[in-house]
Amino acid sequence: LSSRWETCWFKVELSIPPAWAGREVHFVWESDGEGMVWQDAQPVQGLTKEGEKTSYILTNSLKETEPHSLTLYVELACNGLFGAGKGSMIAPPDPDRRFTLSKAELVVFNRDVYELLVDLEILLDMARLLGEENQRSFQALYAANQMVNLCDVTDPSTFPAARDLAATIFNQRNGESQHTIHAMGHCHIDSAWLWPYEETIRKCARSWVTVIRLMERNPELTFTCSQAQQFEWVRSWYPGLYAQIQDFVAKGQFVPVGGTWVEMDGNLPSGESMVRQFLQGQRFFQEQFGRICSEFWLPDTFGYSAQLPQLMRGCGIRRFLTQKLSWNLVNTFPHHTFFWEGIDGSRVLTHFPPGDSYGMQGRVEEVLKTVKNNKDKGRVNHSAFLFGFGDGGGGPTQKMLDRMKRMSDTDGLPRVQISTPDQLFSVLEKESSQLCVWVGELFLELHNGTYTTQAQIKKGNRECERILHDVEVLSTLAAARDGVFQYPASQLQRLWRLLLLNQFHDVLPGSCIQMVVEDALQYYAEIRRAGARLQEEAVQALCSELLQPEAGSTESTLVLNTLPWERTEVISRSGPDGTEALALVTVPSMGYATVREPLLPPQPVAVRKEEDGSVVMENGIIAVCLDTMGHLTSLRLVDSERESVPDGCYANQFALFDDVPLYWDAWDVMDYHLETRKPVTTLLKPLEVTLAGGLQGRASFSLQIGKSSTLTQEIILDATCPYLRFLTQVEWKEAHKFLKVEFPVQVRSTNATYEIQFGHLQRPTHWNTSWDWARFEVWVHKWMDLSEHGFGVALLNDCKYGASAHGNVLSLSLLRAPKSPDATADITRHQFTYAVMPHLDSFQDAGVIQCAYNLNFPLHVVPASSAQCPAWSAFSVSSPAVVLETVKQASAPGQKPEAMVVRLYEAHGSTVVAWLQTSLPVKEAMLCDLLERPAAQGRLPLEQRGVRLSFTPFRVLSVLLVLRQ
Repeated sequence: LSSRWETCWFKVELSIPPAWAGREVHFVWESDGEGMVWQDAQPVQGLTKEGEKTSYILTNSLKETEPHSLTLYVELACNGLFGAGKGSMIAPPDPDRRFTLSKAELVVFNRDVYELLVDLEILLDMARLLGEENQRSFQALYAANQMVNLCDVTDPSTFPAARDLAATIFNQRNGESQHTIHAMGHCHIDSAWLWPYEETIRKCARSWVTVIRLMERNPELTFTCSQAQQFEWVRSWYPGLYAQIQDFVAKGQFVPVGGTWVEMDGNLPSGESMVRQFLQGQRFFQEQFGRICSEFWLPDTFGYSAQLPQLMRGCGIRRFLTQKLSWNLVNTFPHHTFFWEGIDGSRVLTHFPPGDSYGMQGRVEEVLKTVKNNKDKGRVNHSAFLFGFGDGGGGPTQKMLDRMKRMSDTDGLPRVQISTPDQLFSVLEKESSQLCVWVGELFLELHNGTYTTQAQIKKGNRECERILHDVEVLSTLAAARDGVFQYPASQLQRLWRLLLLNQFHDVLPGSCIQMVVEDALQYYAEIRRAGARLQEEAVQALCSELLQPEAGSTESTLVLNTLPWERTEVISRSGPDGTEALALVTVPSMGYATVREPLLPPQPVAVRKEEDGSVVMENGIIAVCLDTMGHLTSLRLVDSERESVPDGCYANQFALFDDVPLYWDAWDVMDYHLETRKPVTTLLKPLEVTLAGGLQGRASFSLQIGKSSTLTQEIILDATCPYLRFLTQVEWKEAHKFLKVEFPVQVRSTNATYEIQFGHLQRPTHWNTSWDWARFEVWVHKWMDLSEHGFGVALLNDCKYGASAHGNVLSLSLLRAPKSPDATADITRHQFTYAVMPHLDSFQDAGVIQCAYNLNFPLHVVPASSAQCPAWSAFSVSSPAVVLETVKQASAPGQKPEAMVVRLYEAHGSTVVAWLQTSLPVKEAMLCDLLERPAAQGRLPLEQRGVRLSFTPFRVLSVLLVLRQ
């Protein structure tokens, strides 16, 4: 069979010999492709050789009345547990790989021999691992030795006595102080990774049907299962299996956890995207199983944003489980059980299974490591133990359960009990008085290349987050002002779910195969296409009277602003003769204006070319000087004459680094790459002025990068704009190279500030300690800033996430070129924009946060009739510290259609009172949580100035507004 991510079907006709009466009969199937047994048109058993699942139990004890002849079907996939990599697990899939069926047999299973072997395995492991100073290791060894002496392999009647010897050891109990391990079945299934989304649907079915079979034979088994998207896939594609899962959820054995749509990346999704992960996930679990999840479950993502604790709390979650920080390359994280505090002060009880794995197999070695490795001995005496094959699915096996049954309470080993997340966290809560607190982000000291790999996916994510934001704002306003317009709730849910799926922790980070990248880019294209249509419909409804052209009218322009502050910006609009023309416009907050006669700038942009080929541009706010290679040699604030670029330094300096990680190619950038810096110096086209001023100045140049890549950049200065934009196009054809752009600045500070979800945090600009230098490459959202008292420089971007600030140099990571698991990663044409903004005062008071939003959310320009209409604003906020991030229709079950949700956050890190003002006919306002459930005593009075809201630093507030019909 050849690997094309296809499956093929085998019809298997079985006839069981009557002589096997009373015996346990298995159908054995061994192939290096994953399989699924079907019987009576239903999936009944997953088969995965690497997951130690190679048989389907036909009967425990063959009775005469049972059918002896039956027909099964086996669906065989052309991929193993970890896909189909060529030569190494993370290599790109091998299109020529052949898969073989090596065994298909009907066999009698000897349960007695199997049980003896498990007894011996546990005893010998105790003998080997408990150590010579421990008498239990000798007791186990001598018992095993006696068993061997007693057993006659040809005489099964000798087995019970041997088993009794083992039972004597296993039944010797622990003292009361022994550590308790809470074992839970687990099966980590990456929603896409070394296999496409479509194969994941089959992996879920194979893994979960196997779990259902195990539960039927082991009523004590519990199994934790995250990712609403995977439940939804199984619901759609395997309804019979899904009905069985629902039964076991009701019994409390099959336990939905996590509360999110997928196990998303923990760094790169926006704050609102993270809210929607929980909103879509928790709502799905509520609808399907009658309850929301009480723990956030994210064992395998590449770091955890410091805003997550507040978002969890807002979605009904106070408990968090992960283990990924055990992968730190430099520093060992100091805790396994602790309180994690986010940037707003919210705390969640956090547990890392001390065995540092989510794929345990129930072995003696693993339970001993769990106790020995626990960093919080003396504070807590309980810990989690997640058992089952994972990443590519697989899940628990009977043998794992049988090992742990023997260790349930055996002297010398920790107690092992089958448990649930709720039981574990309930005990930890009772024991929590001595626990330590970790404040701020949980930064993974590994996989920092995932902030940059697969730049098209990063760009698609940022762009689609913007599109859905704008469609929601405009659709909500249209529904509020136009009685006929229907808010497109179901279309928006479909598009959000596509975006959330692509935020899975191997897709958005770029650590997936080419086929997944193609699927992801297709989903982004669908969001762009459908989003553009929904936006057009909303604008038509919101501004219908302005869009009807009148006979003989000269056109004017309608400009819409989806951000919560007034903006004065240069736009491009088509003139009467169809040519593009620039215009300066002012548009109110979250509203629109029509423009006939554009504004004149208080000071036009002046551009001049000097004799040495350098170009000077100035707009009354900033003055810049560029050399022929596009370097920024001077960047001054006009009023204060303050220079940003140190003498003799070049800002906007491109640098190329060798980028060869030890193993995890798409994932890692190693600290040693910094030793290979080569400034880009090959000029293809020197700087020339392409627009000589007025409303805008532009100059462009081209460079050669590396052996065969080219970069073209237009540097743009708009009238009234406090930042300089760099519109960049790269034809990228490198291998194992890393491209960055650097801005040395005349600022001295030991910390730089980086935007994260709904806020910002500081990270050091020095490498004093191992914790400092391990963060040589970090993640950021729309802006980063380096400030000293009274002055600073910010770097803004429209689709980049990797960054660093070392000493006085701000760097933005632009492109990588890994070769596995996708050999073609990033080899294409890229377009992106970044900007530099010098400022007086703090970045908060200078408006850096607003400017970064403006760069990411362009004004919408629509041709209109010449009907003069007053500018209209739906919402504004009295304080510049508070950002109104989201306006959407309320979607909680039972909410009135005239209810909307607005979400605001405090962005400066300050305690502040802000008034939310609106021109909409609001009849009641109340606080709600992130799941849109009204808060107790949450009603807010409607006052002359609007709705009064109190914020503490980085607090996120959601407000439910009900309109008069």
